[in-house]
Amino acid sequence: MIVGAGPVGLMIANYLGGQGVNVTVVEKLPTLIDYPRAIGLDDESLRAFQAIDLANEVLPYTTPLHAMRFLTPKGRCFADIQPMTDEFGWPRRNAFIQPMADKALYDGLDRFSNVQVLFSREMTEFGQDSEKVWATLTNEQGETEQITARYMVACDGGNSLVRRSLNISFDGETAPNQWIVMDLKNDPLGTPNIYMCCDAERPYVSAALPQGIRRFEFMVMPGETEEELSKPENMERLLRKVLPSTENVEFIRQRVYTHNARLAGKFREHRILLAGDAAHIMPVWQGQGYNSGMRDANNLAWKLALVVQGLADPQLLDTYQQERRDHAKAMIDLSVTAGHVLAPPKKWQATLRDGVSWLLNYLPPIKRYFLEMRFKPMPKYDHGVVVEATPALKSSPVGKLFIQPSVRVGDDIVKLDDVIGQRFAIVSWGTDPMQGLSESEIKHWQHLGTQFIQVVPSVQLKGDLKCHPDVVCIGDETGALKEWFGRYPASVALLRPDRFVAGIAIPQTLQNLCQQVRHKLFALTVLEPVSSTSSSKKVA
Repeated sequence: MIVGAGPVGLMIANYLGGQGVNVTVVEKLPTLIDYPRAIGLDDESLRAFQAIDLANEVLPYTTPLHAMRFLTPKGRCFADIQPMTDEFGWPRRNAFIQPMADKALYDGLDRFSNVQVLFSREMTEFGQDSEKVWATLTNEQGETEQITARYMVACDGGNSLVRRSLNISFDGETAPNQWIVMDLKNDPLGTPNIYMCCDAERPYVSAALPQGIRRFEFMVMPGETEEELSKPENMERLLRKVLPSTENVEFIRQRVYTHNARLAGKFREHRILLAGDAAHIMPVWQGQGYNSGMRDANNLAWKLALVVQGLADPQLLDTYQQERRDHAKAMIDLSVTAGHVLAPPKKWQATLRDGVSWLLNYLPPIKRYFLEMRFKPMPKYDHGVVVEATPALKSSPVGKLFIQPSVRVGDDIVKLDDVIGQRFAIVSWGTDPMQGLSESEIKHWQHLGTQFIQVVPSVQLKGDLKCHPDVVCIGDETGALKEWFGRYPASVALLRPDRFVAGIAIPQTLQNLCQQVRHKLFALTVLEPVSSTSSSKKVA
């Protein structure tokens, strides 16, 4: 059972639906939220949409390569962040229309007869025991029904009823200031990208969004109230700060937000797990609230599928918190820091910021570090379903997201993930990925649905190349895979279903690596097919 039909809950439901797991999504609202909230979609999130075969439904509502520019009060651009890298198969930063992305996730559930969404159902009571969770739902007519499930994922937002009822701490701080957000139709400014104006008098943000939408965000100054600022004459006064005229401005909506930075004390309580805003909330300045929720979904869904299908022990679910909580905290810290750059708590800090921005012009390597977004902490899992290389490497790919270049399969050029699908992969450069594995070890990994992939330079596909019938042979069309393997003393990478590297090896050490990863997975060693177990059942 998934509580909350927001993007995180819907993403998890789509993945589990594709794995044959029975899912019930419970939502207290009558429909999906239809107004824009998040505006930034990163490459990791687009890769998650790709994994559930919905990327093409979202792309029409995005603006790729969305740059972020920090301006001084006089309009000087002191940081122009141009995210040009596409190592994971998608642009690093994209503006997007969240309601359309959420709708794509919701519509995607129509593919699965094993997934149901119950709107207008408020969860009024829930509990769990050693075998199941249960919840009492109340509809708009006051009628009640009970749902039971093997597991519950709470995606019910920052004010999560589930988290509060379980007495899980939500540590952090609330920013001392608020911001009024205005979304306008028929963008009256028209310039692309996003601008963060560090104006001490009143900091503001101007963001171009797809479909001709413009978002403005203005800091609410001490003594101002939402009621006062929302009056038409005061909204016009704010807009005159950024527009030459307020005539014919069309509002979609306006709302005052308080920026919080909070992290749940734990992400799992027996059969109940927290994800998205229920587990962590952060200021908006790096656009990572939505994307951090997508990372939760990408990490948790495949583990739930293995456990419910009887392929792994429930202990596997403990690795969700081990892997996700530290990175969520790092993204919170980054977002808080970015907020302090835009609106420093002290006046002297604004002066220091402007001085440092000038200094960066004379320190190109440091400036590139910021402008290429190298400061963004990428997920790196040191604990959980990972086996570090032996001997240890100074710079190891283990626990990091694997690259996604374009590859050749027959006459087609496709993205690597489309070859792998929703499964584990053992990817070998140049040689048979089954080389070095015993027959029983191969069966273990086939039982988990693993895709075995042999990578060769594309030109070799035209020769007399013989691949094992259970191995997919692909061409390294861009040279990116050869370059990746060339960095490390390894020729085989074991990838998890979320595309993170579980371990690396050479053919002679692959057997040992595979056994260690299975141990980390708490994988059950039954070699007969296991039928999917129902994860939710409606009780009269």
